Formats: sequence, C-alpha cells, structure tokens
Amino acid sequence: MNFKTSFKLKLQQQKFDFDEQALLLFRYQAEHNPIYKDFLRYLNIQVDEIQFINQIPFLPIEFFKTQKVETGNFDAEVVFKSSGTTLQSRSQHFVASLAWYQLNSRIIFEQFYGSLTDYVVLALLPSYLEQGDSSLVAMVEYFITQTGQEQEGFYLHDHAALLRSIRDAKQKQKKVLLIGVSYALLDLAESVGGLEDFSGVIVMETGGMKGRRREMIREELHSQLKHGLGVDTIHSEYGMTELLSQGYSKGNGIFEAGSTMKILLRDLNDPLAIDGNLRSGGINVIDLGNIDSCAFIETKDIGKLYTDGSFEVLGRFDNSDIRGCNLMIG
Repeated sequence: MNFKTSFKLKLQQQKFDFDEQALLLFRYQAEHNPIYKDFLRYLNIQVDEIQFINQIPFLPIEFFKTQKVETGNFDAEVVFKSSGTTLQSRSQHFVASLAWYQLNSRIIFEQFYGSLTDYVVLALLPSYLEQGDSSLVAMVEYFITQTGQEQEGFYLHDHAALLRSIRDAKQKQKKVLLIGVSYALLDLAESVGGLEDFSGVIVMETGGMKGRRREMIREELHSQLKHGLGVDTIHSEYGMTELLSQGYSKGNGIFEAGSTMKILLRDLNDPLAIDGNLRSGGINVIDLGNIDSCAFIETKDIGKLYTDGSFEVLGRFDNSDIRGCNLMIG
C-alpha cells in the first residue's frame, strides 16, 4: 500500500494525532511536490530539521494561480477553479480523486451536523453555477445525492420553487439545510420579507457578494438575513478552491475546523513568523485532505484564533482578490 492510500485510510478512521500526520505529510510533500520542494529550497529549509507544525513553511495561495501544484504524478479527475471576475486569473486545484474530496467533505459535515440522510439540502449558488468548475457546487451536489431527497437541490433565482421545497421537506419532518452565497440569500430575504416560516431551517452562508451587492461586515449581513428570514442564527461554511476540507460556524461567525484541518496564525508583517501565542493575524491552513496538492497553505484571510482552536475570519489583506469568503474588516 502506497503512502497516499494508507494516509487516506488513517484520516477516514478519524483517530489520529493531527500534528504527527501533518509532519509525515510535510516530509512526503517536501520530496514529491516539485513546486513545494522548490519553494522550500528557495527558503533554505532543511526538511529534517522541522520538528513541529509551526516550523513548517506555508505555500502562498497565489501559487495555485500560476503553477500546477501537485504531489506526485497523476491525471486530474477534476480541476476546481476559484470564483473571480474576467479580469482576474482563477486559481486551479488539480484533484486526483473526486471521490476523496466528496468523502472527506461528508465526514466533516457529519461531524458537525449529523447524517446527511436526515436532511434535505437546498442551494442558492447562482454565481458558482454560472462560472462552473466550483468545488463548493461539487460538494453540495454530492450532499444532495446522499440525502436521497425528492426535492430539486439547486435553485438559481426561483424563490417560489425553493419555498415550496422547504415547506414540503418540513411537512415530511426532514431537517432542511439551505446553503447559499451571501447576495443570493439577501435577495431571498428581501423577497420573503419575513412572511415565510423558516423555523427549523439551517441557513448557511458561504460568503461573497460577487460584485452583485456592496460588501458588508458579517454582523450586518447576518442581521439582515435573520430579520428577513425570521431565524435566530445564521450558520457559515469556511472553505475555498485550494482546500479539500471545511470549517463550519453554527453562529456568530465562530468557526470550528473539521478533523483534517487546523488553523495557525502568522504575523501580519512577517509571513514566516508563526506564533502559537498570536490571537490575531494572517490565517495559515493545514489541510490534510490536500494529499495530492499542498497541505500547507498561506491564505489571504485575516483571522482571530481562540484557545480552543475555533477561529473567526475578520477580513482579507488589502491586495488580495475579492473571493467567496470575503467580508471586510469592521
């Protein structure tokens, strides 16, 4: 059994020492990922001297725009592309196994929300569907197939059909997950104006105005959604094209990472300075799901990290592109 196969099996069992596996994967990718190997060489990193995860160098996320970030040789089963305008180059994530992404995403979702078979999953992700090649759409599409639901899953702009599906699911006593890009959920909230019963519905935003509305801080966004949809809490998903794992928030924008993800913070002025004592800084992600690409990603998000490992996304660096999880610092 090769390294990747045995590593995936260990992650599926969900009983592993995260730091230990991260260091194993680091050493493997330092040897078998040409882009990451060159990056480490440029930094004069001695791989065998890395003993702790906060010593691991993180690959800037921009590399996914300009390079083919792969560990080992394989023909990609799918290539996920980031959202963006026509003026921006889109990041590309070459994925060796779509089934691995689907399985890992399902394991993480069910850690937080229980079995998908108890749900009806409904999605308002028009911009992602229009652009295509979205990892988020692929994940939600898979979730929909796993529920066994009779209802349609994706709704571009047909709010009436969406509301009928919510009513039908509730009548059948199914849990309802409504997941949507921020501007589409705001459109829905304005169209129903608090006159529809969303009680018991998990409303989950994935961030992003996609140029359709003005950007707003999370508190304002959630306030408008709660008012328009008549719910007490807005859930959130933290993920991106370059990651195969997710984090989830069950309210107030406080995220918990899935079992294959860990958040570290770097100094805002020194990207190589990772300090476990930092409470705010640039977000670095270790994603063990990224076996076939790079598991150590320096994102453009700015965040806050709590002692229990939960985190907040406060905003983005000024020079970064507008992306799906963009919420300006308030």
